[in-house]
Amino acid sequence: MIKIEIPGCGAIQIAHLVLDYNGTLAFDGTLLPGVKETLMQLTERLQVHVITADTFGLVRENLIDIPCTLSVLPPDGQTEAKREYVRRLGAAAVAAIGNGRNDRLMLQEAALGIAVIQREGAAVETLLAARVVCPDIVHALELLLFPLRLKATLRA
Repeated sequence: MIKIEIPGCGAIQIAHLVLDYNGTLAFDGTLLPGVKETLMQLTERLQVHVITADTFGLVRENLIDIPCTLSVLPPDGQTEAKREYVRRLGAAAVAAIGNGRNDRLMLQEAALGIAVIQREGAAVETLLAARVVCPDIVHALELLLFPLRLKATLRA
């Protein structure tokens, strides 16, 4: 668990990390550099969940060594399915990271929603639903490893 005390906003206690795959953890289906190592560090403190349509069919192969829960979604209804997944975990204890339009409700629902802007870009609706926006996934994951960075960004 990660506890972050944010002046003017209160405390956030994160037990789950919910991640989109393509465009967030991966580009064209392949895990981005630095993601595996950073995720491995986070699995020591959080339950990691990856939720995806697996567009390129590579998610299982790429996550094989990472202790996480994988949910492959059907192509239709992904936006609602991702939000419901966060709700089932208990949204108040979830950090969620994504970039696509279908991630916007997941980020909005989570206690901490982080949008990333990488090679695929990011949907404007998703950026507006996030509490924090990062230039890439490794920097986003490091916010959870080094919570004082989040405190500096979110304090009132």
